[in-house]
Amino acid sequence: MAQTKTIYTCQNCGAQSPKWMGKCTSCGEWNTLVEEVVSKKTTTSRLSAQISGNQPLTLENVRAIKNQRISVGIDEFNRVLGGGIVPGSLILLGGDPGIGKSTLALQMALGLPDRKILYTSGEESLQQIKLRAERLNLINNNCYFLSETSLEHLIAQTEQVQPELLIIDSIQTISTEKIESSPGSVSQVRECTSAILKFAKQNDVAVILIGHITKEGSLAGPKILEHMVDTVLQFEGDTNYMFRILRSNKNRFGSTNELGIFEMRSDGLREVTNPSEQLISKVNDDVSGTAIAATIEGVRPILIEIQALVSSAAYGTPQRSSTGFDLRRLNMLLAVLEKRAGFKLIQKDVFLNIAGGLKISDPATDLAVICSILSSNIDIAINHKICFAGEVGLTGEIRAVSRIEQRIAEAEKLGFSKIFIPALNKGFDTSTLKIEIVKASRVDEVFKKIFR
Repeated sequence: MAQTKTIYTCQNCGAQSPKWMGKCTSCGEWNTLVEEVVSKKTTTSRLSAQISGNQPLTLENVRAIKNQRISVGIDEFNRVLGGGIVPGSLILLGGDPGIGKSTLALQMALGLPDRKILYTSGEESLQQIKLRAERLNLINNNCYFLSETSLEHLIAQTEQVQPELLIIDSIQTISTEKIESSPGSVSQVRECTSAILKFAKQNDVAVILIGHITKEGSLAGPKILEHMVDTVLQFEGDTNYMFRILRSNKNRFGSTNELGIFEMRSDGLREVTNPSEQLISKVNDDVSGTAIAATIEGVRPILIEIQALVSSAAYGTPQRSSTGFDLRRLNMLLAVLEKRAGFKLIQKDVFLNIAGGLKISDPATDLAVICSILSSNIDIAINHKICFAGEVGLTGEIRAVSRIEQRIAEAEKLGFSKIFIPALNKGFDTSTLKIEIVKASRVDEVFKKIFR
């Protein structure tokens, strides 16, 4: 009979302690230690391990296999993965509750009629999955569905079906009989993922694991979970807006700079092939306080609309508020406007918004931000055929930005007539461009050319 012992595991970081403590000594969180019963594994003899274990080989003796990627029916998903799903790989898909993870996985499973797929759900019944599939208006007779939370039963059914792609929704609902802790605990998630990883590599089955995230925005479970899988995808977005962004935080088979953009609709997720047209207002009337920024998300150029509102402070302390833009950077840009450009905004309320609900961290949007703020302050509209790309420094200079050619090409494609870029960006051919390029080295130069 195997010996058992009790150990306390932190549900936040996975650290283990022989006794209970109110505060985890590893991550510093309170009341996260949970008692778990672990079994002592029986040891095998050295001779039997040597015979049954894997033998070391040189690279010349390793058989090379060129597996064709599984191209899913969603081009934006293929773009993020680097061309499709690699057979035998493990993909971890995380995101906020209600953001559309299950919808994306189901839409992908039903969109592959030529592949045998097993969709396993531990959160929904088969009737609920059917209702979701009817809403998506997709039919695939080669896709099998299973409602199961036991790891042993899941692997047994997978061996019987022998699918090319296995989707598990979600890994926090799967539990194994080897661990006596509750489903979703650190030990259960670690043990189940390890067993699924071993099964996937041995049988060359691609697996997509849907994972929950914590209130801080990180993936729930131990950090080792992200190291075990081959690809980590993050599905982001605001439930109050229709746009969703799929990012790759880790990818062993492709780049992590790609991203996919989707639009949530009543009949599922729709791919947004040209996000710039969706994020820019179609109103042709010139309104003060708006400016168009040429930004880069991943490796993709996107033109976004930045809206600013400057008004007199109704109370003693002026308000500073931003949505989708770093508030600390906004305060820095306001200080540059006052110190280097001479515009007094200390008694003004400043509100900034990135249209479409996106969150932008690209410093090249600084120039468009200060232009929209100044436009609202003096109540003079900026021509809607002008866009901006430039980082603003503390001395008021406009610093060079990366991938300026892609930003200019995207602006020209969307019909913009003029773009302001940093004077330090040099070395690219402008002879074939139809858009007017205006180079500036300081912010006051841009103001004089726009509001003259």
